[in-house]
Amino acid sequence: MFSNQPSVVACVTSQYECDRIIEEAEQLAAECDCELHVMSVLMPTENYALISDQLEYLNRVAKRAGADMTVIFSSDAPKAAAKFVRASNAQQIVAGVHDGGKESFLVRFNQLAPEISITMVDKNRNIYTMDVRQKRRA
Repeated sequence: MFSNQPSVVACVTSQYECDRIIEEAEQLAAECDCELHVMSVLMPTENYALISDQLEYLNRVAKRAGADMTVIFSSDAPKAAAKFVRASNAQQIVAGVHDGGKESFLVRFNQLAPEISITMVDKNRNIYTMDVRQKRRA
């Protein structure tokens, strides 16, 4: 499914505004000569007809950036994302800004995958990088 080449993963929701996340991830992937992957985790019980236009739009943005978009159905988004980024040899993820809560997606993701650097893109396209990676043990 994935090559051994390092990658950058854009973590998007089903919002049109997530195009900014894909675009920033594309730039980061180009700078580090990494593959680009786009991933969205959806709740299994969601009415997908309500978000199909948004997902199709984000898929087109991903294609223009040279990436495939993977949609994962899971009730545990941080766990599903951590599994995906490890499988894709991700060095970094790009996501929106978290809400600051202890149970937010990025806080929980960082607990599950502390070796992955996190870049956040706010709605004004300001970039924040949390290089909180722990050294991998040999």
